[in-house]
Order: sequence, then C-alpha cells, then structure tokens
Amino acid sequence: MKVHFIAIGGSAMHNLAIALKRKGYEVSGSDDEIFEPSKGRLVKEGILPESFGWHPEKITNELDAIILGMHARKDNPELLKAQELGLNIYSYPEFVYNQTSDKKRLVIGGSHGKTTITSMILHVLSKLNINADYLVGAQLDGFDCMVRLTDAPLVVIEGDEYLSSPIDRRPKFHWYKPHVGCISGIAWDHINVFPTFENYLEQFKLYTDQFEKDGVLVYFERDKDIQKILPEVRKDIKLKSYTTPDYRVEDGVTYLMSEIGEIPLSVFGEHNLQNIMCAKTMLNEIGVDDDQFLEAIKTFGGAAKRLEKVAENEHSVAYKDFAHSPSKLKATVSAVKQQYPNRKLIACMELHTFSSLKKEFLPHYENCMAEADEALVYFSPEVVEHKRLEPITAEQVAAAFATPNVKVFTNSEEITQLLRDKEWDETNLLLMSSGNFHGVNLDEFAKELIN
Repeated sequence: MKVHFIAIGGSAMHNLAIALKRKGYEVSGSDDEIFEPSKGRLVKEGILPESFGWHPEKITNELDAIILGMHARKDNPELLKAQELGLNIYSYPEFVYNQTSDKKRLVIGGSHGKTTITSMILHVLSKLNINADYLVGAQLDGFDCMVRLTDAPLVVIEGDEYLSSPIDRRPKFHWYKPHVGCISGIAWDHINVFPTFENYLEQFKLYTDQFEKDGVLVYFERDKDIQKILPEVRKDIKLKSYTTPDYRVEDGVTYLMSEIGEIPLSVFGEHNLQNIMCAKTMLNEIGVDDDQFLEAIKTFGGAAKRLEKVAENEHSVAYKDFAHSPSKLKATVSAVKQQYPNRKLIACMELHTFSSLKKEFLPHYENCMAEADEALVYFSPEVVEHKRLEPITAEQVAAAFATPNVKVFTNSEEITQLLRDKEWDETNLLLMSSGNFHGVNLDEFAKELIN
C-alpha cells in the first residue's frame, strides 16, 4: 500500500509514518520544515523528504491514501492536487481508526492526564506481557516510536480533543469509537478551537455518542462538568467511576492504600493517584485484576515532561512539567508542595500557548500558584505578537494570578539569572511550560542550579 503524508514532520504524523513503514507500507511525505526529533527519526527510517516544501508532482493516481496533517493549510498545493485526482484523503485519526477497526479499543479522553494514563496502561500491559498496539501523543521512555500497528487484538489510544485536519474540523477523539473509554476531567483551556465552554463540553458528549454498543465509560466522579453530561449518555453504555484513593506521604514517597496493603509509588500528587485509579478501572474491564495492576504500577516512573525529575541532591529536587492550563498548573504546584512540605518551593511557569496568552483567558489563572513559596511567571511579548494576539502587560498577568508570591518577567535572561542567584538548600524547583523559556535547555539548567 502506498501512503503519502502531507505535513509528515508533526509529532503525531511522523510517528504514524514510521509505524506504517515498519508495517510494510510504501511511505512518502512532504513538509515545509521538519525539526528534531522528528527529522532524525525519519532519516533513520529512510523516509525523510529529499527537500522541504510542497511538491504536487508527488501526488499521483498510484497513491492508495493521503494522510493530511493539521499543520497543512486548506490551500496546500499537494492537497489541492489530491482532491483534483479524487484520491482517498484521511485525517490522522480517521486513518488510525481504519487501521484498528477490528481491535478492542481503549481510548483515553479528558482535558488532563491523558498521556500519563495511557503510559500507565501501557506500562502495566508490558509488565503482564499482554500484546497491544498503541498511539501516544508524547515520547515515552523505552519507546522509539509512539505508534504501533500490528496484528495485536488490543489497541490503547490517547484521544485528544484537537481538530482532525484542516478539512475535518471534528476533534480527533470522535473518530476512535471506544469499547472502553475514559474522561479524566473537563477543563476548558482551548479557546482558540472551542470559543465557549458549552461548545467544549459538547465535544465530550459527542465523544460518548461514538462508543461501541455496550461500551464502558470510565470517569472521575468528582468532576462537576462530567456530571453534567452523564444523564445524556446512551443507556447501553456502562458507567464506571473512580475517585482519589487514600494515600499517605512519608520521606518523599507516596504510598497508595489498597486491600493488599500499602503500595509504594514512584510518582506522586493527587492527579497521578487519580490517573492510577482510572488506568486500573479501565484495565479491570479487559480482565486485569487489582493485584496484578498494583504490583505492576509500583515501578511506573512517569511520562516525559509530566512531573519529570531532572535534577536532585540531598537537599533539593528539580522537576519539569508540561503544565500550562490553569487546572494543570494548580494541581502540579500542589503535588510538589505536598510531597515535600518542609521544603521551600520555587515554581516557574511560562505562558506560551494561544489560550494562556489571550487577555480574556488570563483571569482563569487566579490563585493557580498560591501554594508556591515563590512563583515566577514568564511570557514573551514577541510570541504574543507572533500569535497575533492583543498585547498583554506584566501588570495584567500579575493581577490575573492574584497572589502576592507571583512575579512576572518578560525577559528570560532575567528569570534565569534570578534563579542562578538563589540558594537551593532545602528548596525545590518546578519548571512548567509547553515551550522552553525562550531557548533554555531545562534539563541542563536545572542540573546547573541543583547540582
């Protein structure tokens, strides 16, 4: 089968391209720019485009499928040529569904925790030697490709709510039709895609509409917004709830209380405890019992950039996290403070996404960093301008966070120098961003400070 990727360099797209190449497909692709690590991985598989740019001459009737990435525009010349020839054009999630339609599908949905829950499920399945395919949105330790498509009878899919393609405006997770699916929580922070909360909430209702007959919906019972859609869920769908389990923290280790005793964990924070319960409940539905699950989850060390430990000594530890939305930010700060209650916490956050830099959205950050001893917030006015947003000021950002521990910076060198001047004895560092604080290598910087 001959498949061509339009915008092959995307984080999800290049992984799917690699998976199909390994499956024996003839894979080609184009993109106007490709960065690492996508570039190196495509080189290794022999499918990096010979030159950057769009090449309509690559689009011929010999192609069995075109896979269209979100990075491409509606007027992309390769897309226009494919439409002119009447070729089969798929979005990424549509093609994934076609590849997995004969498998039992576990789909992880929700505004937060998706990557971690997916990683936990894959970790347990690996420990139990259960063969499964997968699709994950972030790079995980021990995996050289985050999409696997084989003849396995089971597939685990991270189902995000971003749009499928430039010509398919449905959220990706509407395509996957779970046998067992979850909603980990609902927190509106994608205002560039879903302009109102009601519109965003509706996407999760539509997600449940796509469940297979007699499917299972696993959900966090304390989320008031999930509760709003439950009465509308189809009657044939079985509802399974989970909540935060009992736990205790001692000497920097979190212990999960269970019927088989205290389970020492390698991760911490209430969100991770909730993620564990979600993963357990979903795996129960495919025959994994609690004893098997709890024994395997002990060794789960977390997903990359999700409370990832990057430096440590006897008196300090540094973490980095992908947190950028208000709910994730608050939960991450709280988790580190609770895990080390006797240490000072300096939390640094970069406003980097479209939503986080939008003036109308800033008030959602109220009190999000209140538990940090010092909270440093950085944003780049150049990024605001690049995203064509209305300018914001440091004073507006500080007022939005609304706690006296917050200081706002618009120069990354100022914030990094301030951190270099700090004493780190009995003090922890938390770096949170979907970016990199204007070119800072967060791992190396944290090691410089802590070590």
